[in-house]
Amino acid sequence: MYPFIRMAYGLWKARRGPNLGPFGTYVSHHRCWPWDIDIWMELNNGRTLTLYDLGRIPLAQKNGLIKMIRQERWGLTMAGVVVRYRRRIRTFEKIELRSRLLCWDARFLYIEQAMFKQSGECANHAVYRSAVTDHSGIIPTDRVVRAMGMTDAASPEMPDWVAKWLAAEDARPWPPMQDAA
Repeated sequence: MYPFIRMAYGLWKARRGPNLGPFGTYVSHHRCWPWDIDIWMELNNGRTLTLYDLGRIPLAQKNGLIKMIRQERWGLTMAGVVVRYRRRIRTFEKIELRSRLLCWDARFLYIEQAMFKQSGECANHAVYRSAVTDHSGIIPTDRVVRAMGMTDAASPEMPDWVAKWLAAEDARPWPPMQDAA
């Protein structure tokens, strides 16, 4: 089940304090509960993606994206994610989740997120490709950036490793499994 109560609590906590601006890092703290684990008694990989929601949505609140989306009656969707898992998160472990807007291109916003253990080790890292949408489809990011009041803002340079991920995505067959049957 989706952690609605955890999300509501996270959004409530994110209301306090100053806004981050477009490139600030949102930091939140969480715990791996028994309902977050898999049969190996560690954070389930699917639940990891759900916990990333608990950082990404408050980030959008803190940098003004949610307010602008509501005003424009737009939506926000995820168009892809790449995740690297490196350290196990066990039941009851505390984690620090860091989320930030990394860059954008003509269509998508790229959001970087990472979970850190109490030891300071990075347990996993994700980059999401996100799009702002309306009833017609994806809204160009230059329009989104203007609507957020960042008329002079240019995207930070896209890291080479993100560009390579996108190139790999472009080379990936779609629709998948055409030869299976």
